[in-house]
Amino acid sequence: MGLVVQKYGGSSVADSERIKNVAQRIVERKRAGDQVVSVVSAMGDTTDELIDLAGEITDNPPKREYDMLISTGEQVSVALLAMAINELGEDVISLTGHQVGIITDDLHSKAKILEIESDRLEEELAKDKIVIVAGFQGVTIDNDITTLGRGGSDTTAVALAKAIDAEVCEIYTDVDGVYTADPRIVENARKLNDISYGEMLELASLGAEVLHPRSVEIAKEYNIKLAVRSSFNDSKGTYIKEVSELEKVNVVSGVTCNKDEVKFTLLGVPDKPGIASKVFSELAEVGINVDMIIQNIHYNDVNDITFTIDHEDFEQAHSILEELKDKLNYRELISDVNVAKVSIVGAGMSTNPGVAARMFEALGRGEVNIEMISTSEIKVSCLIEENEADQAVEAIHNEFELDEE
Repeated sequence: MGLVVQKYGGSSVADSERIKNVAQRIVERKRAGDQVVSVVSAMGDTTDELIDLAGEITDNPPKREYDMLISTGEQVSVALLAMAINELGEDVISLTGHQVGIITDDLHSKAKILEIESDRLEEELAKDKIVIVAGFQGVTIDNDITTLGRGGSDTTAVALAKAIDAEVCEIYTDVDGVYTADPRIVENARKLNDISYGEMLELASLGAEVLHPRSVEIAKEYNIKLAVRSSFNDSKGTYIKEVSELEKVNVVSGVTCNKDEVKFTLLGVPDKPGIASKVFSELAEVGINVDMIIQNIHYNDVNDITFTIDHEDFEQAHSILEELKDKLNYRELISDVNVAKVSIVGAGMSTNPGVAARMFEALGRGEVNIEMISTSEIKVSCLIEENEADQAVEAIHNEFELDEE
């Protein structure tokens, strides 16, 4: 008997028929001899609908109450799924993040898991029950409900797999694996049979919506066997592995784009030590991650600092930067929401010179202007205009012939 953690996304449980389909899959896995813990997201667009509802009340909801509201979607889906499994004759119980012992920090809407007190979960498994867990949520040591950020159910699943030493963590979604590009953008995108933890982490961080980046971090750190599969067919899916376990290391494994980027530029920042630290520490204190950063060559004892963040943090970041104007004495704040980041990722890039040049050439042929560039050992990212993102992805995908094995 194996111990398996599964995660089903919102599209997999979007309505009653899909919930019954997921219930059948879980029951079949249980009857095949495995113990099953299933982590479930809110149904379909429920979370977005709750966010919109909050917006009808206030433009600035208190973070604690925001989490109290949007965490309710998962409670609905786990209860309905447990009912469906019960109808199929299996012993089952649904648990919230609090009940399953997921303890987080107090950074509401972007909380991180500190520990999992898995006693209740293990007790229910010992009774041979199927356990359905609400994803995306946890609780602080003061018993306040928190949420883990969009896509946080992936993190819940991988963290639970670590806590109970599961044999595998399977992420079920509406696609049957990880592709070389978004198939909605690139028609001939190819499904990957396997990919390294590092590559998957970069792709997830750079806009690929298949897995939440934090979930890949945890899987990589603890070498948790991770698979991405479809909840609508029996395809093998894509397995995320250590590089040493891969049969082939690709120079470029995939290309992705993130259209949820915002670019800020601080013009005329005094060229003094510690200025950049003040800017980015203020953003970090409220959980805003900064991505690409450029500080221009100084002139007349001032610099321009340009950086990007996620679009969901735009209002909060703009407010913080405006408040810093008098303290930092910069001249002007400029923002641009019409940008996108296009990136290539590949474990073999570090040992193959010229990869970045080929990417730039592909963009140049398509007359796509590059505004910013950032690199690491296994990725190259370019900031471009949002309306050119799709054509840029397709051009890069063709340049590296990613449709071929």
